[in-house]
Amino acid sequence: MFDSLGVLRTGNPRQQLAYENIIKLNILKDFKDYNPTLCGTIPLNIDVENSDLDIIMEAYHLNAFKEKIIRRYGHLSKFRITEKVIRERKVVKANFLYGGFEFELFGQPQPVCEQNAYLHMVIENALLKVDSSMRQKVRDLKRKGYKTEPAFCKLLNIPGDPYDEFIQFAKKEGLLLD
Repeated sequence: MFDSLGVLRTGNPRQQLAYENIIKLNILKDFKDYNPTLCGTIPLNIDVENSDLDIIMEAYHLNAFKEKIIRRYGHLSKFRITEKVIRERKVVKANFLYGGFEFELFGQPQPVCEQNAYLHMVIENALLKVDSSMRQKVRDLKRKGYKTEPAFCKLLNIPGDPYDEFIQFAKKEGLLLD
């Protein structure tokens, strides 16, 4: 697995601050049964000013998961929690502010290593290793309003739904195993 927290621990000052806040919130210990995994742009150093900290989790009992999040973080600034269906799966998503970062906690009944957020991060990391110049190009597109996956797809000329087609592209290119 991609060690996103290890990257933060020794990364740039913003990454280190993100790591400190994740530890202060005790998310990793409080939610250890849900396999919390940090994904997104900050571990990859392609974040922009308003990038959030996305922590995905494997949650099969969504009501219990939701209640635990509310008990633990419901008092924090701008807290909101939603339930929805994404790609035919029920999910729980919570957002709040802490330590100068917006956090997004995301749980769905699927192993973390199979969730799209994790797969996208692995693919993006592989692409950045091949072409580090993409890092600034992605940031520039993000500052123009693009989300991360659409930004990569634009740079790579990948048509269609950027979230699905990005994974299909990675499989074809050998960046992601079936």
